[in-house]
Amino acid sequence: MEASKEAFLREFGEHYGYPNGPKTIDEIRATEFKRLDGLVYLDHAGATMYSELQMEAIFKDFTSNAYGNPHSQSDTSSATSDIVREARQQVLDYCKASPKDYSCIFTSGATAALKLVGEAFPWSCQSCFAYTMENHNSVLGIREYALGQGAAAFGIDVEETSHHGVSNGTVASMKALQHPIQRRSEARSLEGEPTGDAYNLFAFPSECNFSGLRFNLDLVKTIKEDPARILDGSPFCKSGRWMVLIDAAKGAATEPPDLSQYPADFVVMSFYKLFGYPTGLGVLIARRDASRLLKKTYFSGGTVTASIADIDFVRRRKGVEELFEDGTISFLSIASIHHGFKILNSLTESAISRHTASLATYVRKKLLALRHENGASVCSLYGTSKASFHGFGPTVTFNLKRSDGSWCGYREVEKLASLSGIQLRTGCFCNPGACAKYLGLSHSDLLSNIEAGHVCWDDNDIINGKPTGAVRVSFGYMSTYEDAKKFVDFLTSSFVALPNWNESGYQINQGPESRLPAASLYLKSITVYPIKSCAGFTVESWPLSSTGLLHDREWVLTSPSGEILTQKKVPDMCFISTFIDLNEGILFVESPRCQARLPINILTDSCNGVREEIKLNGQRYEVQCYDNEANIWFSNAIGRPCTLLHCYSSNHNHCLNKSKSMCLGRDAQSILNFSNEAQFLLISEESVSDLNRRVSTKDVQKGARGTAGQIDPLRFRPNLVLSGGEPYVEDGWRNLKIGNKYFTSLGGCNRCQMINIVHEAGQVQKSNEPLATLASYRRAKGKILFGILLKYERSEVVGGDDDLWLRVGQDVEPNIL
Repeated sequence: MEASKEAFLREFGEHYGYPNGPKTIDEIRATEFKRLDGLVYLDHAGATMYSELQMEAIFKDFTSNAYGNPHSQSDTSSATSDIVREARQQVLDYCKASPKDYSCIFTSGATAALKLVGEAFPWSCQSCFAYTMENHNSVLGIREYALGQGAAAFGIDVEETSHHGVSNGTVASMKALQHPIQRRSEARSLEGEPTGDAYNLFAFPSECNFSGLRFNLDLVKTIKEDPARILDGSPFCKSGRWMVLIDAAKGAATEPPDLSQYPADFVVMSFYKLFGYPTGLGVLIARRDASRLLKKTYFSGGTVTASIADIDFVRRRKGVEELFEDGTISFLSIASIHHGFKILNSLTESAISRHTASLATYVRKKLLALRHENGASVCSLYGTSKASFHGFGPTVTFNLKRSDGSWCGYREVEKLASLSGIQLRTGCFCNPGACAKYLGLSHSDLLSNIEAGHVCWDDNDIINGKPTGAVRVSFGYMSTYEDAKKFVDFLTSSFVALPNWNESGYQINQGPESRLPAASLYLKSITVYPIKSCAGFTVESWPLSSTGLLHDREWVLTSPSGEILTQKKVPDMCFISTFIDLNEGILFVESPRCQARLPINILTDSCNGVREEIKLNGQRYEVQCYDNEANIWFSNAIGRPCTLLHCYSSNHNHCLNKSKSMCLGRDAQSILNFSNEAQFLLISEESVSDLNRRVSTKDVQKGARGTAGQIDPLRFRPNLVLSGGEPYVEDGWRNLKIGNKYFTSLGGCNRCQMINIVHEAGQVQKSNEPLATLASYRRAKGKILFGILLKYERSEVVGGDDDLWLRVGQDVEPNIL
């Protein structure tokens, strides 16, 4: 056993790995999670993994027993009803809830359970919805029902401090910082002093899904019995009846709320977060006295004892479960949860909690200890400064800083982690309150970010120098020390600055400039890509236009919903070959899936005359549409419905800077078709050769069997390939001249995982190379750079149309201005 694991076990061995369980963690992984070999899965807060033995048991159950719709009296229906009844009891037992006091209502998920409470709660203009700022969006959505019915709503920050009691030692004291009260304008006229007849709802998570911080469940009794202790100063603290909702979707996997001690009115959970399968099934655990206050409007099959179709008559069922479970419940999914609970019960909740906590604590300690070579801290962890007697769940959330104090974007971390076989989660995790709170984002920051175009799940991870989200790793009952160690090693090797780093990350070679004479550099190849993300064609010479190479990325394929299709989403687009005959004015396209070659006349423009506007990368394009014949051909070629569009005009250009002067770099003006960033992408043959050498060396060091095929320059989809220089000499070029044409460098090209897609023998394969190798030595400020982007400036005036053409073999002169 390696020394690092021995040290880990000395500290955590009592809690790690289920030493007293039916199987050790190593046995569990070897027999029940074989599919995770080589994969580090660290997003159990998002969805945990199902066991392979669990799925085998479910399949055996379903193939051995007949389950029918429970809304009947048949034998198969009775069998289903029995299974559902047992499942309800298992859920209540899991939360130590007495069936005398609580009902178990199955829903399509925790979100649906929260929605049910929100829409059926007895809101009035005297009511209030209070919630902690750390709540998930699915809880915040209840606010819409409250405000819509004239109720007030406000968020609070709960702070917990400790002091020494007379006889009981250290005790907790809680207080709340209240945020402004919200009301809809139409409800203000009804606003008055709260009365004792109103019903109020307080919502909090058992565990914050952003930071992993666990809440003190004493909040349940405090809010229900003495709300003034928490809401002192609020007009609602002494009025009406307070009811409490716990969002246990995150926390229940390792520490379900004990409802025998903390009698919350409503608790919601999702089963895929407990044991991976089934998805699309959740539960609302409701106190029976609280559920009787819920006002149900809609009725459906299974929720009524009788109804008459042509008069206003309906008689609803008395049972809480039957009243709120609309339609036929997902009875097969419900039947499968027995097999999930069997696993959790065999390991025990307390052992799972201790096991996962040991891994999270280990990672937290390691991250806090990471230092750059200049002594600066690498990780900023969230929630660690909060005073709490209830600690953390198995979640670690953080952001990384470079040695110069600037932030690393969370997308950079996620991108590199994926290349290393590590799956984690980034962003705000649908928890805007906690995200803003822990990242220190004010309302003006949030609104400014939204105005800048930031939305959930996008790549805008740093705006105005501040992170917009974070990195989260979380552990499940099947997580191992090896998972945690690989993750810590990944962060150390990828983000801790050593003496040979620069402040941007890995050193990008930008000089000295080539020692070879400039005349030795020449244009090796020219490639045109008429249709975005489809294959291009290589030519000996080609004319230039105001958008770059004539007709380059002038066409695009879109889905029926208007989504731009690329190889990232539709890898089979690479098999569509293209060629333009300039003399005939025809774009020819071919595909192995289509018998006939499709000619598209680009001179007379065979569009159907219809024009529309689309957006790509935040830019507007006016496009022309084609008739059904072309669209059917392309739909067959990629195996899904699509539409071919032709760029008619574009506002996609780089503008003048604020001083109205022309700029170099990406602020310089240039008109683009459907290319992402620039008119041209240029790479050098020598840079590709150096990359191939590094990939081959890496394979040998890893002991990989055989040798990987050489990476062709066209894998990077360049327009221009140069030869005759030193590797990466192009990094330092400000501008260049090819023949008598002048170009400005817009900087390095940030590479994505598209270059890892290999197309061989009609098959599409994905790997981690060459992006993983590039990431090891070509990173700068969150980008993995390879090749440079160019903008066409002008040609020397000699005369004739010949001056508008680029030709293979022309000399290349860098930095001529």
